[in-house]
Amino acid sequence: MEEKRSIVHLDLDTFFVSVERLFDDRLKGKPILIGGASDRGVVASCSYEARKFGVHSAMPMRTARQLCPEAIVVRGDFEKYSQKSQEITEIIREGVPLFEKASIDEFYIDLTGMDRFFGCFKLAHELRQRIIQESGLNISMGLSQNKTVSKIATGEAKPNNEKQIPLGEEKTFLSPLSVRKIPMIGEKTSQTLYNMGVKKVQTLQQMPAQLLEATFGKNGKLIWEKANGIDLSPVVPYTEAKSISCENTFDEDTIDTRLLEATLIAMTEQLSTKLRKKGQLTACITVKIRYSDFETHSIQQRIPYSAADHSLLPLVKELFRKLYTRRLLIRLVGVRFSHLVYGNYQIQLFEDSQQQIQLYQALDKLNVKYGDKTVCRAVAMGVGSRRFNPFNGLEN
Repeated sequence: MEEKRSIVHLDLDTFFVSVERLFDDRLKGKPILIGGASDRGVVASCSYEARKFGVHSAMPMRTARQLCPEAIVVRGDFEKYSQKSQEITEIIREGVPLFEKASIDEFYIDLTGMDRFFGCFKLAHELRQRIIQESGLNISMGLSQNKTVSKIATGEAKPNNEKQIPLGEEKTFLSPLSVRKIPMIGEKTSQTLYNMGVKKVQTLQQMPAQLLEATFGKNGKLIWEKANGIDLSPVVPYTEAKSISCENTFDEDTIDTRLLEATLIAMTEQLSTKLRKKGQLTACITVKIRYSDFETHSIQQRIPYSAADHSLLPLVKELFRKLYTRRLLIRLVGVRFSHLVYGNYQIQLFEDSQQQIQLYQALDKLNVKYGDKTVCRAVAMGVGSRRFNPFNGLEN
């Protein structure tokens, strides 16, 4: 008989806002917007006080300030948030046998089998209390037999509370909720469901899975399973990658600067896409050259945290031009992004406009669905057949 799973979901409440309040008591109890100060930017995070006015994450800053004129806008500091996230990660690492870090402020823990020793809810409750006491941050928790139900339970427990869904009560718990509570059901999918007369999870539970598959393709089956409290996905053990890198050794040594730059562009696009898929940002770029005589040189530069092609590409090209001074044939070029941090949003929200954000989300969705380089810059098309050597570099 398969052992009953016990999966905990932990989510820090309004993480960016809460961290800022640790450093500035004057922000407590006031409506706060985290993000770029200009009207072109978007809201990376907002306090509960701001949400009462209809403000939400990823909303244009101009709209948010119109809805809540009294809000205090804080630019935010990803390095500060990353350090606090790492502090909480270490508390969790010390307290449990297996956990997954889903984002900068979100964790899954597998406590399967711990009931016979401690009691899973008791253990999770004590861990949550320790995080609150040692970090000074509020965190909410959900516990059930799988990741989907636990994540939804955490959402229902917020702010700063905890909720357990006993085995066998998953469907009962989910049935009265809005379909928007189901992970992977976004605005577009929910609108389609609304047009079908489906607003509550209970209606989804009663629908044939085949009907949802006919409407949404393979995602239809996943939606039906999640609505019925079914999710067999495992908790993936967490490892901290300090950098990601990509290299290309040419079939023939070259001095063709157009080919060299096109290769660097293609590699930068590949790495930045990987960052956005993982919800990460980089603060350091390194460009590497190996000449035909095997002499190797590299140059690096610290940058504001980003995972946006339009921010990274000019810097990569600039570093290459500074580095390429010998005018010898080149055997290899490489790009590395380091000083990685997790971010709630995949791009540089503090500077980018909503249009840029939507563009990257659309491009990434197409490349995930149809394969890498389905959509890329024209200049990189010429190196589309080349196979780069991507690897995760772990630095001390």
